[in-house]
Amino acid sequence: MISNTEIRNRIRLSIAAFAYEYRADPILTDAQFDELSKQIQPDLSTGHKILDTFFREEFNPDTGLWIHKHPELRKLEVIYNKYFNKEND
Repeated sequence: MISNTEIRNRIRLSIAAFAYEYRADPILTDAQFDELSKQIQPDLSTGHKILDTFFREEFNPDTGLWIHKHPELRKLEVIYNKYFNKEND
């Protein structure tokens, strides 16, 4: 069964990691990031084979450096720019 909660958590965490690593813009506190990381279930299928494989093989809840290997960095950048980039206000 596909988990919408898992999908939402992976997106939220990925955008937070992108913001921190690529834009020096922590959109979550360290505690919030750590808590959300602990909720990620890499073995849970979301129906997106590429991202499911990425989270199983590359995700590490102890760091955000996995974001550098994320297969959809461009999509994360678009979401970040649309919803979180303060320079666009």
